[in-house]
Amino acid sequence: MDCTPTQSGFRQRKLQPDIRLRNSSPDGLEGRQLLEHTSGAAHGLQTGNQQAGPQAAGFTGQSILSDPMSNLAMAYGSSLASQGREMVDKNLDRFIPISKMKYYFAVDTVYVGKKLGLLVFPYMHENWEVSYQKDTPVAPRFDVNAPDLYIPAMGFITYILVAGLALGTQNRFSPELLGVQASSAFVWLIMEVLAVLLSLYLVTANTDLTTIDLLAFSGYKYVGMIIGVVAGLLFGRPAYYLSLLWCCAAIFVFMIRTLRLKLLSDAAAEGRLVRGTRNQLRMYLTMSIAAAQPIFMYWLTYHLIR
Repeated sequence: MDCTPTQSGFRQRKLQPDIRLRNSSPDGLEGRQLLEHTSGAAHGLQTGNQQAGPQAAGFTGQSILSDPMSNLAMAYGSSLASQGREMVDKNLDRFIPISKMKYYFAVDTVYVGKKLGLLVFPYMHENWEVSYQKDTPVAPRFDVNAPDLYIPAMGFITYILVAGLALGTQNRFSPELLGVQASSAFVWLIMEVLAVLLSLYLVTANTDLTTIDLLAFSGYKYVGMIIGVVAGLLFGRPAYYLSLLWCCAAIFVFMIRTLRLKLLSDAAAEGRLVRGTRNQLRMYLTMSIAAAQPIFMYWLTYHLIR
């Protein structure tokens, strides 16, 4: 402690600046020790929890998996799900053979060109029988007489697009009207197929025609509808009527020559005289299906040309 003289003669003590530091150093040391002790304890507790967590989770999972009742419930649930899936697939395949869908889309560019030519000019075609290989019909790309779903599907989509174009040229286009056009065409197609299925059931016709075959044959009329609407848009209403008349006659001949091999008896398929009441009913049914195609073609297109 230093003393400095003043003017009054008294001496004033000068406090050292390190007194407060020396007095506060033990408290800081204790604080750091306490903080280190607390953080070390928390770190040890967290490490212990991390080590104990996997062991507890593993113990719980092993106890669940080792439970015989849980294993039995899982096995029963798996077998019940597989049985339900098989039942749904079996019942669905009875009406729509989903497993055979690949067959109806097995087409190529050559087949599509030949098929479109056959739909528009069926008069010169002679052989209408579908080729078989080991009791199985060959893919459409190998036989132009085989039914397919590619042309009907693309024809339906193209018809909707052409209908939208026709409505747009007449300043009548709207999304709602185009939706009505698409839904109307789809509903009429489904009703047609259901009516044919009901007719086949009533006449007890034993045929290898499936629902997809009928859907394909009914969808071929969209080709003629597209030709008629495009001709009407380009050259006016007279061109629409002339082209649609040609396409209606073509689809009528196509359906008669195709379905007679499917619905009529072997004698009728070979060109001999159709005898018997059942064969007569099948012949009338074939002609009715063929005659319905031009009616639908006109009904779904006449309002698009003005």
